Amino acid sequence: MSDFERSSTARVVPPARPRKLSKVPFVELADGRLQGVVSSGSDIERVYVSSVEAGTYAYACSTNNNRPCGGARGGFCKHIGALITESVLQYGADRVARYLRVDAADAADGEPTAQSLNAAMSATRPAPAESKPAASVFSRFLRHLAYLELAATTAPLPEMHWFPSTRAVA
Repeated sequence: MSDFERSSTARVVPPARPRKLSKVPFVELADGRLQGVVSSGSDIERVYVSSVEAGTYAYACSTNNNRPCGGARGGFCKHIGALITESVLQYGADRVARYLRVDAADAADGEPTAQSLNAAMSATRPAPAESKPAASVFSRFLRHLAYLELAATTAPLPEMHWFPSTRAVA
């Protein structure tokens, strides 16, 4: 067990499989959505914030400054497809399927795949999401990047001082 795992009060869950962070640097299952940040294929300085809601599969895709994605008209765009693929690598297909409430299994072995999840959700003809979570998701991504720049330590972080110590004695 690493020092980080021993010192962390949050359970550290390793990714299901290693993934490359260049295309989808941030992916999470949170707020009832699969959401994350996806790099643009055409402009290195542009990123998209994409999300798919659990159950309804309502989707949203826009740049971090709320310009709509041109490919997300009437269905999932390539950014959402990349987000689904990377979420399966990060969390495993079963966990993603359970979280999004998708009933999709690959015909070969009965296990869901990123492609079968994407196909099952797309088949329902989901509508665009009414609320766009771009600002909050992008803010969490930036905070995630800031934590990655910190040196490994077991000392408390000042902005998290309000969390009680797990070993505090009253």
